[in-house]
Amino acid sequence: MKKVVLAILSLLTAAAGFAQKPKALIIKINPQNKAQQIDNFGAAGAWFTEGIAKNWPTKNREQMAEWLFSKDFDASGNPKGIGLSAWRFNIGGGTAEQGDSSGITDFRKRVESFLRPDGTYDWSKQAGYIWFTKKAKEYGVENLIAFSNTPPVQFTKNGRGYKTTKDYVSNLKPEHYGDYAGFLATVLKHFDGEGLHFNYISPVNEPQWDWYHAPGQGAKQEGSPWRNDEIARVAKALDSALTATGSASKILLTEAAQLDYLYTKTGNANRQTQAFFAPESKLALTNLKNLPRIIGGHSYFTDKGDSARIAIRQYVADTTAKYGVTFWQTEYSMLADGYREGKTGRIPAIDCALFLSKVIHDDLVHGNAAAWQLWNSWEPGNPDFDTRYYVIALKPSSPEYVDGTITATKNLWALGHYSRFIRPGMHRLHITRNDGLSPVQIAQDLMVSAYAGEKQVVLVAINYSNEERILKPEISGFKASGGDIYLTTGEKGVDMQRSKVRKLKDGVKVPARGMVTVVLQK
Repeated sequence: MKKVVLAILSLLTAAAGFAQKPKALIIKINPQNKAQQIDNFGAAGAWFTEGIAKNWPTKNREQMAEWLFSKDFDASGNPKGIGLSAWRFNIGGGTAEQGDSSGITDFRKRVESFLRPDGTYDWSKQAGYIWFTKKAKEYGVENLIAFSNTPPVQFTKNGRGYKTTKDYVSNLKPEHYGDYAGFLATVLKHFDGEGLHFNYISPVNEPQWDWYHAPGQGAKQEGSPWRNDEIARVAKALDSALTATGSASKILLTEAAQLDYLYTKTGNANRQTQAFFAPESKLALTNLKNLPRIIGGHSYFTDKGDSARIAIRQYVADTTAKYGVTFWQTEYSMLADGYREGKTGRIPAIDCALFLSKVIHDDLVHGNAAAWQLWNSWEPGNPDFDTRYYVIALKPSSPEYVDGTITATKNLWALGHYSRFIRPGMHRLHITRNDGLSPVQIAQDLMVSAYAGEKQVVLVAINYSNEERILKPEISGFKASGGDIYLTTGEKGVDMQRSKVRKLKDGVKVPARGMVTVVLQK
């Protein structure tokens, strides 16, 4: 009897040990099996930037710039920043000069214009925005991208930076298309002369929305709708203006408000990939000298539910591939409630960060995005809960916004797991997994994507499950001489925390509800 009891205890102990052993995922990678080439990872420095750069303590501004742009490491080998490779600069429409009469209720979202009413330029404007853009340049950010939400108010139909009629038609006066294009080209030329070259200029933003606010109702920000034919017209005018000034900047279209507007939907600004790049389209822009075969869309409102989110991105990939177009995801934050995934109450920062990383993963893996850009870098908010809009949480000390404190959120490092080590020119790699899970199942399990440079292979793993996992990469044709692991979890201070790869064949631990980037060197 004693032997039987001991045998049972032995079996139970073995079973318990087996149950506690993390489940391993084997992925097979061939660095020659390339998908899309990555151009950049970026973020916007729009709202709140002017006051921060002008008034907040220098140490705060410098810290914000370091978090976003630095590629350096601290004494322990942890990244000091997320090394963005793109920075988005908002060319304002002049609502700040209008003050309260602009109709935009939040003074921090009114933006100055370089163009005076008399047609001359004042280059002292937008000094706060320029401060951060210069910092991006100093840190070696590879791409500066200028974008405009509205033409200068003197060119609009109602003298406002938004619509007061709900007709989904551009607010730009028909006689001012050339003037608007000339304004943008002049701004780019000026900053070229100051050593700030904008690689891209985006003249329209979320053209599908009406941007309507009734008089006296109060507007939230600058904006204008655009029909597809109006977008084509402004693109042609801008192409001519850039050519006339000898600019090397390229036009970036269309900043679609949702990804499904890139291939379907109804309205005046739908099926935009087909509209601007299909050979048979009357609006095709393929002969413009300064417009590359790139189309930008925003991942807002297409993020709810794993199945729908993945399917939409697969449609984007299929459509852009059909017409030989490169897809860029050019704006995202958790505007809708998809990030809640059915949860109620306050959402912890790590859950927001994991959802953000999942959207990035799906845009890259299923949408074949060659660039991924965040909106917004900073906003007032809690750094520990509901960090849906920002990667740096602001706590202003007064309503006038003249001072305040800053906190890096888990979102910052979630983006950094991609942006810091996946550099411009690297390729995403096709991988195979041994678990046989569907894309929808993977979205609740261990998501993995792989990227290769000349002497590196980078793996990004997101463990959405509640169990620790082991990631075992098998890489053909690549012999790693060493490597580093960067870990982020919900634990305070565990933000891209570095450790060394010991034995790759034994795998890499990915904690439950955690993110890991593995950087392997030849």
